[in-house]
Amino acid sequence: MGRSQETFNKKEVRNKKEKKRKDKIKNRLARKDNEKKGSLDDMIAYVDENGMISSTPPDPHKKVEVKLEDITIGIARREAEDEPDPIRKGTVTYYNDSKGYGFIRDAETKESVFVHVNNVLEEITEGNLVSFEVEMGHKGPTAVQVKISK
Repeated sequence: MGRSQETFNKKEVRNKKEKKRKDKIKNRLARKDNEKKGSLDDMIAYVDENGMISSTPPDPHKKVEVKLEDITIGIARREAEDEPDPIRKGTVTYYNDSKGYGFIRDAETKESVFVHVNNVLEEITEGNLVSFEVEMGHKGPTAVQVKISK
């Protein structure tokens, strides 16, 4: 008679895998048995008059009638006087002629605005007083239509 081809280690590994598979099935069945069957009533949530979520329905005596005309959708329009003058004035604080860009310090808001050589109408240098318009560029406000103020 020949010896068995299975070694002790192979038997041990096979037994561990079988035990793990059985434990997994047992745990799955236990979870399924303990699983709470959620009814529709358990899943419903209510919002009270303060906007808070609760599990109890709102009191019908506290109900307030709202007229359809009182509901506004959207935002209020901005008044024309709120918009600043589109043409601004400022001083060129930095300008690199070889690279073709620089920065202008706005005279009103004191913020720095990027300027590129493609948006310059006249030749500018550092310290020039310029007039320009502001548009949003890829990385923030950009000065366009830049020309020297007289």
